[in-house]
Parts: sequence; C-alpha cells; structure tokens
Amino acid sequence: MRQALLIVDVQSTFSPSEKLVDGIRTLSAYIPTIASIELHDEQVTPFQRQLGWHPAREDVALVEADKVFIKHGYGQTAETLAYIKQLNVERVLVCGLQTETCVLAAGFALFDAGLCPTLVTDLTLGSSLDRSGQLGIDLWKHHFGQVTTAAEVIAALKG
Repeated sequence: MRQALLIVDVQSTFSPSEKLVDGIRTLSAYIPTIASIELHDEQVTPFQRQLGWHPAREDVALVEADKVFIKHGYGQTAETLAYIKQLNVERVLVCGLQTETCVLAAGFALFDAGLCPTLVTDLTLGSSLDRSGQLGIDLWKHHFGQVTTAAEVIAALKG
C-alpha cells in the first residue's frame, strides 16, 4: 500500500515527549514523511487576541521530514494538501500533537481533499484538556473510521 506520514505540530513550542518524538522518528524512516509546524502570525490567526496565548513566531520540526510546511492556525495549508495529493498515496497516516484539535483538523482537511486519513493512535498526544488523546481518537473513529498503531504499520511494511 502506498502511504505517507503527516506529522502535525511536533515542534519545540509544544514540548512533545521524547517517547513521542522517537516513535515518530522510527515510523518516518519507513515511508515518505511530511511535517507541518504552527507558527504565530496574529494577522493570519488571532491566537493572542482571542485565546491569550500564541505559538512561537519561529520554530522547527523535531522530526526530520521530506518536506516541512508552515501553517498559521489549526488547519493544513492548500500547499500541504497539494503536495500530499501529488504523492499519489492510498492513505495518509497522521500523528502529532493535540489529537482533538490540530490533528483532527488535519484529518478533516485530508478527507475533504479526497484522501484517506488514518490516525496512528500511539503517536499522538492530546491537548491539556485531554492529554491521553482519547477524545480525539474517538472523534477520529467517528468521522473517518481509520486508525492504526505504529507497530501495525511497521509490521505490514516489513511483511
């Protein structure tokens, strides 16, 4: 199966655990990998004005990727989606931070672009509202159905 990995917001601003970063690095070694990082631009997304906080203005992805895209806000950019579509993959594995917000938003964007998003449940972490990510996993299952684990993906690739 042709597939790619989309890593959402795994950047120093959000202080991901080493375990999460290492797990994503392990999986990313097997398939084409795209990362998105969220940077602050109040003119684009009013984080400070509406929420009283904002991501960093400059940051880097903590996992090496074939291509890194900058986003401002929760959703993925048109450029990111176009890049993934040109890879001609059967499914897009999604992992990263804030399962119930930015990761879920990536799922909606991929789905709406005609792609098949699949959540890697053990490589995602929820927001401060639900660190387990279970709320986001449940929402993902409800909206997109497709979930997997890193071990399942790697086992199938080694097949």
